[in-house]
Amino acid sequence: MTRSETTSDSTSMTHPQIMKALSGLMLGMFVAILSSTIVSNALPQIISDLGGTQSSYTWVVTAALLSMTAATPLWGKLSDLFSKKLLVQISLVIYVLGSVVAGMSQNTGMLIACRVVQGIGVGGLSALAQIVMAAMISPRERGRYSGYLGAVFAVATVGGPLLGGVITDTAWLGWRWCFYVGVPFAIIALIVLQRTLHLPVVRRDVKVDWLGAFLISGAVSLLLIWVTQAGDSYEWISWQTWAMTGGAVALGLLFVLVESRASDPIIPLRLFRNKTISLASAASLFVGIAMFSGTVFFSQFFQLARGESPTMSGILTIPMIGGLFVSSTVSGQVITKTGKWKAWLVAGGVLLTAGLGLLGTLRYDTPYWHIAVYMALTGLGLGMMMQNLVLATQNQVAPEDLGAASSVVTFFRSLGGAMGVSALGAVMAHQVTGYVKDGLTALGPKAAALGHGGTGGGGIPDLDKLPAPIRTVVESAYGHGVGDVFLYAAPTALLALLLCLFIKEVALKSKPAPHAPAAVSGQADANPSDANPADADPADATPAEVPAKA
Repeated sequence: MTRSETTSDSTSMTHPQIMKALSGLMLGMFVAILSSTIVSNALPQIISDLGGTQSSYTWVVTAALLSMTAATPLWGKLSDLFSKKLLVQISLVIYVLGSVVAGMSQNTGMLIACRVVQGIGVGGLSALAQIVMAAMISPRERGRYSGYLGAVFAVATVGGPLLGGVITDTAWLGWRWCFYVGVPFAIIALIVLQRTLHLPVVRRDVKVDWLGAFLISGAVSLLLIWVTQAGDSYEWISWQTWAMTGGAVALGLLFVLVESRASDPIIPLRLFRNKTISLASAASLFVGIAMFSGTVFFSQFFQLARGESPTMSGILTIPMIGGLFVSSTVSGQVITKTGKWKAWLVAGGVLLTAGLGLLGTLRYDTPYWHIAVYMALTGLGLGMMMQNLVLATQNQVAPEDLGAASSVVTFFRSLGGAMGVSALGAVMAHQVTGYVKDGLTALGPKAAALGHGGTGGGGIPDLDKLPAPIRTVVESAYGHGVGDVFLYAAPTALLALLLCLFIKEVALKSKPAPHAPAAVSGQADANPSDANPADADPADATPAEVPAKA
């Protein structure tokens, strides 16, 4: 590989310069997260209107997570080859187009297909946000700005369900506007990105590993389809199970073989020789299960177990989002001052495990203040772990692997979320059906003759149309079923905690590390944002090289 070399001294950016450069990026992240979370409280109504089932409900969420999971490492690799700003803009456009068409959906199949397109876009935004930030900010300062990204995530996460609930409850708008409302924000984000984000365009003589991307996508897809359908469409022990799991394993092994021989693999396997990266990736997998189970199933709990409106459903989840907002912001600030991050990961793991374990006791009549405390603990734990696992990874790699390493951690987090939502959604559908049957049986033959209360075949019930005794049975079933979901998710948070205990802490550096030389084409600003600080660990650092600058 031939590279022309240019030299320049690395220049540190001031806080106002960094905030200006990141403004469009954070706005783009806000749009993507808002467009995702705004649907959460509207989903029970959406699935009911489109004639979907509990399986459809799960797949509307899982489809976006699946495509996000598959696309994340590809976006990370592309960021090492092409203009990061252009890639951010492309991913934002893809996401918006998916959202607009999703608003026109006539059935759940069309909605799920649109969610796949949305996931491709949000995969780019999720991976590129961390990569662009790492390209401008030293590892020591990065904790501070990771906290800002976490704050944006929290605001969009709490604002989305609230806005979605209001839109759904407003007769002259309706749930379709949940998909349209983000379009103006996206246009503003594109304009701001064009004006404020300036990074050098680095071109290298490499190839994109399309075969690797196809194989990992196929392996993950087969696994998720199996988890979602097993126990419903076919038995857990059946020829379909063996075919899908065997196919997933075969594709996974082929992926490893292809990556080991690729000249420029989509996920460089050598990264996993670093213990920190391996442990952080595995921990992110389990954190993803916890994170997405909370955001997906709370809307069903408040609306179907407690009879709340979509708007109130969003308001009632504020304790969890508040905890996430506080912990991500505070931990980022403290990490910037001290350079130490492991204690936050461990504390986050403890709080997340405790929060999910306590949420496992949920029932439809659990006092709300109990639920609020449990949600706050869960949010605090998530805020301490999500961004800091990426930060720990970025501190361990050479600059040329920054994009791939950052996207690997994001990949495993979204993979965990996709697997968790699929598996836990299947568990919930099974549990709710069982609890409804038991409840109706307890009411006697006359109650059983009234039917399944809207849950037969996995349907989403309309509580307002149910007789009082049947409604109580259904609410109790959903309350108990969601509690079971959190109870099953708690051990995954414990596993994440155990993995974090074994991560060796390497203090974040106060100054940008040297860069691999690179040819620069296109236009790059002469401001300090062109500097691309590295975060290589001293043990893994490449020989002293100079940073590229236009």
